[in-house]
Amino acid sequence: MKTEWDYTTLADAYLKRPDYADAAIDAMLSIAGLQKGDAVCDVGAGVAHLTLMLAARGLNVVAVEPNDAMRANGVTRTRALGNVRWHEGTGEHTGQAGQAFDMVTFGSSFNVCNRPLALQESARILKPRGWFACMWNHRHLDDPIQAEIEAIIKRHVAGYGYGTRREDQTAVIDSSGLFGPVVHLDARVIHEQTVAECTEAWRSHATLERQAGERFHEVVEAIDQYLKGLGVATIQIPYSTNIWVAQLNG
Repeated sequence: MKTEWDYTTLADAYLKRPDYADAAIDAMLSIAGLQKGDAVCDVGAGVAHLTLMLAARGLNVVAVEPNDAMRANGVTRTRALGNVRWHEGTGEHTGQAGQAFDMVTFGSSFNVCNRPLALQESARILKPRGWFACMWNHRHLDDPIQAEIEAIIKRHVAGYGYGTRREDQTAVIDSSGLFGPVVHLDARVIHEQTVAECTEAWRSHATLERQAGERFHEVVEAIDQYLKGLGVATIQIPYSTNIWVAQLNG
């Protein structure tokens, strides 16, 4: 399915992206009162990072992903799971039945949608008083290694910015008029990766790819050379999983 953001060349590298903090996911499900067997639509499911976490908690997950290469990786990773089904679709047009889900989730995908339309679609497919959630892993940019990576990027890409993925999502959710008070969750998690894994994860960075254009591989190579120059086998990367969750108005 053709979308504005094309992840085809990033799909394999996306396998190296970090998972979300377990504490944040558990808090989200607790707030929503979800239980084993409840239905969740994971929109922009990619290679199944969030899908796998939801399925492991006993939820029945419909994973919606527009990109063929990303979806193929996700299907492979969840093939043995009887509580996961995959469909082609987008945040604005999931292709799912109305009032079918207890929760709709967007794991690192809400920012690549038309957010007001995605909220309307979420409201359509949610059961009465169902729950919406969107989330991202944000690197701690004050960490010395991450600060230097940011400096490398900005030396190569003038005016580089993260767009809506690092913004507070409360205002856009509130402005829809569809959902009740927004709860923001933030849980810290440390991911340890080898230098090779870290570099591969950067090759999946769609925001950087879009802004760097033809210089994307040059930027990733510069990051790789910096990391190799540290002379360490692994790198500890501090993240915060940020989640915004809200209940559909009755």
